[in-house]
Amino acid sequence: MSDAPFVLYSTTWCGYCFRLKSQLRREQIRFDEVDIEQQPEAAELVASINGGNQTVPTLVFADGSSMTNPSLREVTAKLASL
Repeated sequence: MSDAPFVLYSTTWCGYCFRLKSQLRREQIRFDEVDIEQQPEAAELVASINGGNQTVPTLVFADGSSMTNPSLREVTAKLASL
């Protein structure tokens, strides 16, 4: 099991996902990634968080909280609060 502070749910074609992943990598912030098109149970989880929509990127943090399409600033603020 990874010790990453959150899981980033994404798709291969999502521009917002690509941008956020690039920013996180640049800042050397660890994360686990799950492609919701490859894992139907992950798509169901994302939909349950987002009112039935499979909106990505959706992040789920170690404390169980989530964020949908956050900015890098929002992610770093959340990580600082954990």
